[in-house]
Amino acid sequence: MSTVTISDKGQVVIPAAIRSRLGITPGSKLDFELEGDSIRIRLCKAIRPSRVEDGYGLLRCEWPGERRLADFDIAEAMRNQDAGGAKDRDDDCP
Repeated sequence: MSTVTISDKGQVVIPAAIRSRLGITPGSKLDFELEGDSIRIRLCKAIRPSRVEDGYGLLRCEWPGERRLADFDIAEAMRNQDAGGAKDRDDDCP
């Protein structure tokens, strides 16, 4: 059993061994429940940290030719995707 100290803001640090075993990462959701004079903490949702590789192939461009990431406007591509696909404009893909 580990003993921790509550900060002035009511924050508690979960020991690293417990975080590692349960897969608790930044952004994970925890549920607190009062049981008599005890607190039960339940992991609701563990969030796996994202990696650059996870986005591979997410956005595609069908235009021919060599493209560089610096030439690609990700925000516009996502807006086009939300609007139902890429627009037929020359500036969609470099």
